[in-house]
Amino acid sequence: MKLWLSLYLFLIGGLFSCQQEPGDRSLSAILDDMEKLVGREAYLESPFFTPGDRVYMVGHQDGTFPELGWHVEGEMGGIWNHPIKLMDGFTAAIQLEDQFYCLNRADAFINYPIANKHIFRNAVPGLEVERFQFAPDGQQGLIIEFAIKNVDKSPKTIQFEFTGHTDLMPVWLGERANMIDHADMMEFDASRKAWRGKDAGNDWFVLFGADREPVDYLQDSSSFCNYQPKGLGATGQLVYSLVLGADDIQILRFYVAGSYSDQTDAETTYDRLYKDAATFLLDKKRHYEKIGAIAKLSIEDEALQRAFEWVKYNTEWLVRDVPEIGRGLGAGMPDYPWWFGVDNEYTLKGAIATGRKDLVYETIALIHKLSESNGNGRIIHEVSTNGVVFNPGNINETPQFASLIWWVFQWTGDKEFLAKYYPMIKKGLQWLMEENDLDGNLFPDGYGMMEIHGLESEMIDVAVYTQKAFADAAQMAKIMGESEQVESYQHIADALRIKINEEFWVEEFNSYADFIGTTAEALSLINAAIIRADTLNKPWAVQELEQTKKRVSNYPKNQKQGFVVFHNWVVNTPMEVGIADLDKAILALDKASKFVNPFGVFVTGIDRDESAEMEDGSFSGSKVFSYTGAVMTLPTGVQAIAENNYGRPDQALDYLKRMTKSFGFALPGSIYEVSPDYGMMTQAWNLYAYAVPMVTQFFGVKPEAHLKLIKIKPQFPSDWNRAKLEQIVIADNVLDISLDKTTDRVVIDITQKKDWTLEFEMDFRPFRKIVLNGADVQRATDWNLPLKLEGKHNKLEFFN
Repeated sequence: MKLWLSLYLFLIGGLFSCQQEPGDRSLSAILDDMEKLVGREAYLESPFFTPGDRVYMVGHQDGTFPELGWHVEGEMGGIWNHPIKLMDGFTAAIQLEDQFYCLNRADAFINYPIANKHIFRNAVPGLEVERFQFAPDGQQGLIIEFAIKNVDKSPKTIQFEFTGHTDLMPVWLGERANMIDHADMMEFDASRKAWRGKDAGNDWFVLFGADREPVDYLQDSSSFCNYQPKGLGATGQLVYSLVLGADDIQILRFYVAGSYSDQTDAETTYDRLYKDAATFLLDKKRHYEKIGAIAKLSIEDEALQRAFEWVKYNTEWLVRDVPEIGRGLGAGMPDYPWWFGVDNEYTLKGAIATGRKDLVYETIALIHKLSESNGNGRIIHEVSTNGVVFNPGNINETPQFASLIWWVFQWTGDKEFLAKYYPMIKKGLQWLMEENDLDGNLFPDGYGMMEIHGLESEMIDVAVYTQKAFADAAQMAKIMGESEQVESYQHIADALRIKINEEFWVEEFNSYADFIGTTAEALSLINAAIIRADTLNKPWAVQELEQTKKRVSNYPKNQKQGFVVFHNWVVNTPMEVGIADLDKAILALDKASKFVNPFGVFVTGIDRDESAEMEDGSFSGSKVFSYTGAVMTLPTGVQAIAENNYGRPDQALDYLKRMTKSFGFALPGSIYEVSPDYGMMTQAWNLYAYAVPMVTQFFGVKPEAHLKLIKIKPQFPSDWNRAKLEQIVIADNVLDISLDKTTDRVVIDITQKKDWTLEFEMDFRPFRKIVLNGADVQRATDWNLPLKLEGKHNKLEFFN
């Protein structure tokens, strides 16, 4: 009995000890088996991002929090809990033997899919410090952990100073929502041994402290790190005494919690973070492991495989959840954390193809709700996280929403989903044509993707996406049993396809036009383009534009026709959606291949010159944010999709490889919006650029889930010998596809969870024999007809 009692007391004592010393175990150890990427030393003074769907943090990879961003100038960094900011950041310093050392020059930065770490090897003599942080999903807070290791043999007593800089302020457009910033007030929470900040005029709160009691706490005290951010914030300092023996490690864990509604909310979150930090980290890890396992790609190109996987993680980083408004994907960090129509109309196509039905449904519901305020079916462009609509919608966004809904329906087969959004689509298409096509030629007028001043006549991308929308709406009307709408929508789609190929095609350029407009409109834009090209020192573009101007000057002033002026990337949209005539498509794709650099496609073709072939380093963008001279991921992804649509997977792969050169260039694990290191450090529509060509084109998965039918038409790049895509989620079915190619045989293995109909299509003519599940396939008739596959497992063998 005494033995059992002694064992019981020992166990209880051990548990009590653990509970009393929560800082003696490292959270980062939980991620020891998770992939991590090390940043480049040259980019330590560039941004990083600690993601969370409620709270996130933006700073520099060296561990500092400089003023970042331009939407709210200098304020887009720090710690955010939308629709408010909580803190500009914090500083940490160590006092050792009467000397202070600031932890503001990290020697290395490490990024995990769910967290990040700064390593300070040389900041403090005899010590190595690691700063690890993550933001639990679903919580209004984040956790920062310092691991301080004594790397020499002498015992040390140190003072650790943590200084938090609050800045409780509204997000962009806050004044339109009557969110007015006031000075912050500080109060010490004696029970939690933490500082609490409050905006003087609003119930906005932030609370920060550690897992042990400070030896001192000071308000508005100067820090050795001399960090003085702008704004109406306040400062709270916490000082801790730590004793380290030889080779000893001390863990000091901090918690930051906030609320934009009441004090109790912030305190409840703080207590939850304190109690369950490890559980939150494990939950987040498991969530991302599931994301990685769905649509899991295995190819011999390790760089492309890794980029594909991390782009899925990047997408999750951008989820923005404001319960009073909704949950959905933001566009990019740090300046576009809120919601956009068009960004999601691209991104969500990739998201549904990589198994993110939950995120797709949430985001579409949010965009739909926000757009209802327009009252006419128009889809919004940009909405801040306080619900204020900045732009009610560019012309392209309404038709692209229609095509998104049809795309998602094809993957889910969810007729309730279709029925929910079909009325908005009908209303939006009516608004599109009745209010924006004043001359009745089926080409709506107004801004599309290219928001160049004055470029708002009849734009190529608007025309193309309108054609696709009516073609998709005809399919939706058929499902909804509206036969008259089927005929009407299809008639417009067919007419637009013909008109686009006839009226937008410009023979002398082997390209579709940037826009259709009058001679007067064209001359105005040509003059603006000449100034731009001359300013950027692009003499070839100036010469071409001068020749175009000379020719156009002889046209009748009010004559309307297509003009090639900027060589904008949107001229490739007819190939992106597959409506370009084949002969025109090949000419246009070859022409588009001229407007690239090693990272991808120029937004505006006249910004390119011969030197672009060597531009494989940092992008020298303007200090005032601008896309001038930019190569971007979306145009590059669109070009890859366009190449695949016309049977050119090798060219498509080349564009994906170019884009992948930007992966981890500046921020490990991420691809910048402007290649390779300018603009947003993480961008949502990168998922469109990777997932659509990879899943739906290289592996050829094109579902019609409502018919329990999956069409598979792979077109693998010629240098791929082994490839596998696992866990492709289509409604309640799951598909795996693999390729194994040798010199004399190609094997494609397909498994599915459900017994759906599969239609397999390829160019079978190069093969002398086809074997399906061990039996020869007789192809005495048409070798281009798809093969019908039955059952849950099919093995196709093609012999040369």
